[in-house]
Amino acid sequence: MTPVNFSEQEKEVLRIVQADLPDTQSPYADIAARAGISEQEVLDLLQRLKKQDIIRRFGATLRHQQAGYGHNAMVAWYVDETMDIRKIGKIMSKRAEITPCYERASCMDWPYNLYTMVHGRSPEHCSRVVHELARETGLDQYEMLFSYKELKKTSMSYF
Repeated sequence: MTPVNFSEQEKEVLRIVQADLPDTQSPYADIAARAGISEQEVLDLLQRLKKQDIIRRFGATLRHQQAGYGHNAMVAWYVDETMDIRKIGKIMSKRAEITPCYERASCMDWPYNLYTMVHGRSPEHCSRVVHELARETGLDQYEMLFSYKELKKTSMSYF
């Protein structure tokens, strides 16, 4: 993949949108004013980057703890090479309690290659979701790692 060379105005738009969007009647016009370009240029840039898959998604982030989902478990799943890991990932990612879901290479004595973060209202809720997913996908080898304390939660800043 060839890196993109952004103009200074495009970088400014991206600096703004990677943080909280303005809570106004016209957030894109406000972004445009701060970046020194038109609202249409902001919209065109964001649509182009989304279409080119440079921006994967653009949307609101729910603070799950404040919404009552104060318990989390990172679940490391072992998906055998004979199984379709992408299909299983799609099944898991459809669950509202799952964010994110991603594949990673296994390593030495750690055979797990699919990871999900399960958000629940209690540890039992998280466990119930994991057991339901295990039944639905046929996966029986996994590790649940419960969160004890959130140390950092910020989005990546690129510019």
